[in-house]
Formats: sequence, C-alpha cells, structure tokens
Amino acid sequence: MRKKKINHYSGIGGQAVLEGVMMRNKDMYAVAVRKENGEIGVEVDHYLGKGDSLGLNHIPFVRGVFAFWDSLVLGMKALNYSASMFEQEEIASAKDPIAAESKDKIATTITTIIAFVLAIGIFMILPYYLSSLFNGHIRNNSVIVLIEGGLRIAIFIAYILLISLMKDIRRLFRYHGAEHKCINCLERGKPLTLENVRESTRLHKRCGSSFLLFVMFVSIVLFFFIRVESIPLRILVRIALIPVIAGISYEIIRLAGRSNNIIIKIISAPGYALQMLTTREPDDEMIEVGMKSVEAVFDWREFLQDSFGYKFEDEDDVAQ
Repeated sequence: MRKKKINHYSGIGGQAVLEGVMMRNKDMYAVAVRKENGEIGVEVDHYLGKGDSLGLNHIPFVRGVFAFWDSLVLGMKALNYSASMFEQEEIASAKDPIAAESKDKIATTITTIIAFVLAIGIFMILPYYLSSLFNGHIRNNSVIVLIEGGLRIAIFIAYILLISLMKDIRRLFRYHGAEHKCINCLERGKPLTLENVRESTRLHKRCGSSFLLFVMFVSIVLFFFIRVESIPLRILVRIALIPVIAGISYEIIRLAGRSNNIIIKIISAPGYALQMLTTREPDDEMIEVGMKSVEAVFDWREFLQDSFGYKFEDEDDVAQ
C-alpha cells in the first residue's frame, strides 16, 4: 500500500465529553461513552446547524458565527448525553419520553445561554474592567487596549490551569487527546487501528482551544482600532463584536485546517502550545472510545481509498 506524509482534510471534528468522545461528520454526530460496566455506549443522531438550515453556511465570516453557536449547542447536548449514562433514570426509561426529551432540550438551551453569559463576563468584561484600573497611571489608550488583551489571555490560561487541577477535567483532557489522535491518524493516511492512533499526535490545528486563542488575538486587533469614549458603549461594543470576532477566527482556523504552508504553521504554533494544557495522552481504553465514535459517523476506509489510494482486500483488512 502507498503511504503519503501529506495531510488530507477529513471534514470530521468533535470534542471530549464525560468519559467519552463526540464526533461530528456533516449533519451526523455520535457520542461514544465508556459506561461504568466497561462497555462502550454509542448514540448516533442528526444535527442540522443553523447556518445549514438558513443556507448561510457557504458565506465567509457569516458561517463562522453559526458554527460557533452550533458548537456550543451540540457540545452541551453531547455533554448532557454522556452525563445521563451515569444517571439512574435516563430519558429513554422515563414514563413520558417525549416530555423528558422536551425538558432535556430546554435544559440544554438554558445551560448553553448561562455558559455563554458567564464566558462573556469572565473573558470579555472582566479584562476590560481590570485594564481600566490602569487609566489613572497610563494615558495611552493603545497601551490600555494591549493590557486588556494580555489580561484576557492570562485569565483564559489561568482558567485552564485551574480547572485542570480537577480529576474529572484531567480525564476529560485525556479524552480530548483521544479525539485528536483519531482524527490525526486518518488525516495522515493511516488506518484507524489502536496502534496507529496511539502513535499519532494529540495536537491538531482545528482544535477548539486554538480557535479560542485566535478569538483572543482577533479581539485585541479589533478593539485596538474600534474605540468609543463612553464606558457603557465600550462594554456594548465588546459584546456586539463577539459575532464578528467569531466569524474572523473561524475563517483562520478553517484555513489552518486545510493548509500546511509556513505562515499557517507559525500562526498555529500558539494554539499547539495551548493544547499541551488542554489535551493529555489517553490510555488504550480511551482511544477505543474515540475510534467507536469515529466509526459511527465516518467511513474511514473510503476516505483512505479516495485520499491516499489505499486498497483494502476486505472489510477487515486494515494492514498498515
């Protein structure tokens, strides 16, 4: 079989969940979770993003806003499902499954909104407030904006370090590593086997951690050039520009995922550094969960055949 060291864009992405991995391919997603009895439970469902449903998913910068929102909603949905695997009463066993599913959707929406509001407060408003404390000592507004950006990045990294002290979060980061390893394995042209995934890197250019770091940097640039005098308006502008920042950051991360030129490697380097904190090396059981999630929504054999010229003699042939 032929081997090529170039990367091919697979189109799949995902995230870590409680004791599992969620993978998404187009309008399908799968959540694979390692249950308490050791078995791997897999839930497959459809999710049509807002950008797709409105026909706006092909418009640059606009599509990034919807992609950002969809990732929040689907991410919460996947987390809720993984959490339900460890609850005594699941939606499927409820007396009224329809009512239970409706409550689950409401809970997911409320949780997503609360998380979004908290994120705005911690990572947008708080850095602005802290930087404003320097106004009496520093008269240069440009310097204040740079201080605000630096504080935003510092708070974000401190937040990552703080939550990484929790045992459950450390395990979540290991499943995050398993997710990346599975995708990297395929995009580097290797069959999805335990050995191949184990040897793959846990760092990926399309990682959500890298996206958030791009958000930080893009916000510094925009706030540097877009200024207002009124304090309430400054806060309003920071909130109003979130969709713009998300749209620009999405295009950068999208380009990074499809290119290997030197410029992309340079701008991706800080994201790789951050992923050293947000991912950990998974064990074989975690990798197996990630593989199950991939296989539920993605025909990786067909992908390797089309992209790398692999020829499989039969369905069980995954020779390297």
